[in-house]
Amino acid sequence: RVQARQPRSARLWHLRGERPNPRTRPKMVTKAAAVLACLLGAAAAAEPYQVEFEITLKKGEKAKFTVEVYPDWAPLGAARFREIIDAGIWKAARFFRVVSGFMVQWGIPGKPSAAAEWREKKITDDPVAKSNERGTITFATSGKDSRTTQVFINFVDNKNLDGMGFSPFGKVIAGMETVDAIYAGHGESPDQGRIQSEGNSYLKKSFPALSYINSATLVSSTPPKDEA
Repeated sequence: RVQARQPRSARLWHLRGERPNPRTRPKMVTKAAAVLACLLGAAAAAEPYQVEFEITLKKGEKAKFTVEVYPDWAPLGAARFREIIDAGIWKAARFFRVVSGFMVQWGIPGKPSAAAEWREKKITDDPVAKSNERGTITFATSGKDSRTTQVFINFVDNKNLDGMGFSPFGKVIAGMETVDAIYAGHGESPDQGRIQSEGNSYLKKSFPALSYINSATLVSSTPPKDEA
């Protein structure tokens, strides 16, 4: 786990202290590239879909926001997000990293067993096709091809992240005021290693004020039509 303080954008690379092995060389590069191209093409053909989040901002106060996902922006990221929603692993997951003027991050499952399982399910990077503008949602990463279940929503335009490989796959289309109201009092204090190993028992005891997810539900597979 990286302890040294770094610029906000740079710190997104060091979420779990993981590092790709520079000695590792991909095998059968041509075949792998062909398979990846097929996967990207199939995913990009998928329709946009929407997910509604119901969250607890603080004790006794619930609110909602809706994310619309665009597979043509980041096909693999969009597919992974749908996989996460279908699996239901974010129920009671905490918004454990909230940096005002930057972004809000979540995605480690509250159950350590689920966190351990999904931490190993890394996906290949998508090319950056959309800028990290306010309201866009993007997978966090600890290096090349390391995306798992952690995502963040940009509070502001963070275009400097584009050149670092952070590829948005959707955006908040309703309830951005809810996202802005997510509890930010603990900043970056929660230890991600302990979240992985101890889950919500650690967060409830040490950071009880954190906002958290009650449900994340697929509500639409196509974008809404504008009224005439």
